[in-house]
Amino acid sequence: MTRAVRGAIQIESNTSAQIEQATVRLINEIRDANAIAENFIVSIIFSLTTDLTAFNPATALRRHGYAETPLFCTQEARVDGGMPRMIRVLLTYESLEHRRIVPIYLDGAESLRPDLTGGHGS
Repeated sequence: MTRAVRGAIQIESNTSAQIEQATVRLINEIRDANAIAENFIVSIIFSLTTDLTAFNPATALRRHGYAETPLFCTQEARVDGGMPRMIRVLLTYESLEHRRIVPIYLDGAESLRPDLTGGHGS
């Protein structure tokens, strides 16, 4: 069955290193929490707030594998009062098991979905 899991992470500043580190950390935590092997990933879509311009998360993830995984990056809609420096992700994958999906929100992103995180990080 095809499933999808979301996540987000807020970074301190608009640098290539921070975008790369945050992207890899977020994907690794999503995969670990949901027991997703890379070869079961269908695709990953990233979005960035308009203040993150130093690096593309898809390019960052390619530096750490994912050669066969379709990756796509887009800009988040600009919304008044929106949280700054945010990387969001939607990871679609195939699974033979019907286990509970665990979304991951890190480093301030928990406030995006307190209904899922209880206001706490993963």
